[in-house]
Amino acid sequence: MTEAPAPWTIDRLARLAAAALAAGAPTQPNGRIREVPDVRTIRWYTSIGLLDRPAAMRGRTALYGRSHLAQLVAIKRLQASGLTVAAVQERLLGADASVVEEIAKLPADLDTLIAPADADTADTAPSPARSRFWVTPPAAEPFTAITADTDTIEPDTTTPLITGIRLTTDITLLLPTGRTPDAAARAAIAEAAQPLLDLLNRLGLSEA
Repeated sequence: MTEAPAPWTIDRLARLAAAALAAGAPTQPNGRIREVPDVRTIRWYTSIGLLDRPAAMRGRTALYGRSHLAQLVAIKRLQASGLTVAAVQERLLGADASVVEEIAKLPADLDTLIAPADADTADTAPSPARSRFWVTPPAAEPFTAITADTDTIEPDTTTPLITGIRLTTDITLLLPTGRTPDAAARAAIAEAAQPLLDLLNRLGLSEA
């Protein structure tokens, strides 16, 4: 029998599989595996050949059908019974569709597994707009630059500060927010940084 056109996106396939597992024959959960498949798991099963590739594409959206649902539910039922992924592969790879259906035990009326409103919004709603991080600059954090020989620092204690130790006119060492070294620590940092500063100067990457 020819299968109907693939009607489901990967998100809806995952929800249908979860609902079928809940509605079908009870299984004994195996703590080593996820009892309910998610999108990442579905993609992994496809990558290792355990789940058939999508039956069709709608633009860049992969579409799946009943055979994929039966495979996915069968995989999870076998895993829940204690089989490893390797054992599941041996059991299902090349298996007839009727065998997979028998293991999956899908409910007779798949349309009732998830609410129509849930299916409609999941399959037709546009993806949330992603902000372009390079368009809006990040909010600037308070910054205090001090020199290695500064004796006193009076930071604004009401706001966490990013402290910078100015090693040369064009090189500043940034420290974690709220960390302000004392005079001895600043002197030690300046001494330790001198070989690096000399190298940068020789490479023309810093002003003397």
